[in-house]
Amino acid sequence: MSSSSSSSSSSSSSSRRRRRRRSSSNSSSNSSSSKVLVVVVVVVVVVLVVVILVVVVVVVVVVVGVVVVEEEEVVIIVVVVIAVAAKSW
Repeated sequence: MSSSSSSSSSSSSSSRRRRRRRSSSNSSSNSSSSKVLVVVVVVVVVVLVVVILVVVVVVVVVVVGVVVVEEEEVVIIVVVVIAVAAKSW
């Protein structure tokens, strides 16, 4: 009787160890996946901000160009601005 109780207690303690190992490995994988998610979100936000800034600059240059210079020169300015924006990517 005592041998069966000792074997059951040892098996329960080994199963507890396994659970602890699993939970610790799960928490480490969860933290690494959350870090990856944070990095992805930051990269997406930075890309969106850059795109918005490029669009704003292009619009401002076109509007100022239309007001200040003639039509032929506006086309040249727009082409140059678009080329510079594309090159920066």
